[in-house]
Amino acid sequence: MLPTLLQPQEQVLTTLNRDGSRHWLYPRLSPGRFLAARRTVGYVLILIFTLIPHLRLNGRPLMLLDIPRREFTLFGATFLPTDTVLLALFMIGLVTSIFLITALLGRVWCGWACPQTVYMEFLYRPLERVFDGPPGAGGKQGKKRTAVRTFAKYVVFLLASMFLAHTFLAYFVGVDALAQWVRQSPFHHPGPFLVMCIVTAAMMFDFSYFREQTCLVACPYGRFQSVMLDRDSLIISYDPRRGEPRISLRVLKAARSTNATADSSAAKVGDCVDCNLCVDTCPTGIDIRKGLQMECIGCAQCIDACDNVMTKIGRPKGLIRYSSQAGIDGKPVRILRPRLAIYAVVLTAILGGFTFVAATRAKLDISLLRGPGMPYSILDTGEVANLVRLKVVNRTEAPMTVRLELADASLGRLITSATSFAIEPRQTFQEGIQIAIPREKFQRTEMMINLKLIDETGAERIVTHRLLGPGPSAAKPARSAPAASSESKP
Repeated sequence: MLPTLLQPQEQVLTTLNRDGSRHWLYPRLSPGRFLAARRTVGYVLILIFTLIPHLRLNGRPLMLLDIPRREFTLFGATFLPTDTVLLALFMIGLVTSIFLITALLGRVWCGWACPQTVYMEFLYRPLERVFDGPPGAGGKQGKKRTAVRTFAKYVVFLLASMFLAHTFLAYFVGVDALAQWVRQSPFHHPGPFLVMCIVTAAMMFDFSYFREQTCLVACPYGRFQSVMLDRDSLIISYDPRRGEPRISLRVLKAARSTNATADSSAAKVGDCVDCNLCVDTCPTGIDIRKGLQMECIGCAQCIDACDNVMTKIGRPKGLIRYSSQAGIDGKPVRILRPRLAIYAVVLTAILGGFTFVAATRAKLDISLLRGPGMPYSILDTGEVANLVRLKVVNRTEAPMTVRLELADASLGRLITSATSFAIEPRQTFQEGIQIAIPREKFQRTEMMINLKLIDETGAERIVTHRLLGPGPSAAKPARSAPAASSESKP
């Protein structure tokens, strides 16, 4: 135990005892309309998350984040690392969407769709109740623990974590590669096997030990809500004007048994009977009657619990309900407000820009890089040669033949193994070429030149490159460099 002087005056975290030890939460299940809706949404999301890696669109995975190859396939479209504008628009649009949804619906994501909540509340906790029984009064653990039941529970947790880890990895390696690894010995692929073990261990640690601490400690979303919410945002609220002052359930029953008035308006007491079920059923252990708190994830379990109690004692439902700070204070609730309009306009513009850039992006990514070694060389013909590495990426799903030539053939010539080359779908072609320009063309020590790439459809792309040279007054070197050999790397 901590010395008296060191003990905190208030509870710091719902999962932390005053002596600094872990306070384990075993939330009671409160049946109701919101739990039924969340359970349906949760299992649908689990099904979708499991099936997405197996679905294909236009012959490609519906979603594949291939990090080693730096290819990201989303809903049949493949994005490459060079899609920086699209990536920036996507990230800005994602952040703006979070601001808009939070300002309008509060933490609906946390309580209804976050994978941490969905898997914790609709997979691991139901499995836990099978072995430990439903939690008792005060959020206490149900059955008394035994070594056999505890061991069996963690074995099932491990199997669930392995399945979840394999599903998660399928988003990054694809189901075909994953199925091949599963059928082979781990010694054939030690690296991927180690990654699978690490992900499984992370899932096991999160859902069997860390649990709600992820929402309270690790996730920053709750701390951001203070700047994303306003007084008209949808939150779960306790109505103190109706609930206070509280009367205990014991006193209420005693009043009824003695035929005393139990009417809250006559007795000048609130509808809250201080049963504490809203606390016992909360997955993060908070008391919603203390007002909006960072730990509230908006799961609505306290609403179901309170509505059940109100029904039993003959009071109207809604003592705890979805509302807003303005609504609880009895003020008009504004659904349409300036910040929502601004978020909507910005998000529409971002989506429009993303769609335009995605629809108009080129079939080929072309880049010219200066070759290694000397900045230029003088050929036996007296021409100034610059070594350049051409890199072309085929974005399409079909082979493509590309022809390379100077935009102005009178300026010089290209020295390469071939001016026409084929590129496989989503492959990168690299070719070392020399651009030979007559020395008298260099009026200064550098000049700009345009290269033209023509695909098989006749579409042209112009790429500008800066060439270096000796300048008009430089003396001719006594020794000339031979033409560099080109190389091809598919």
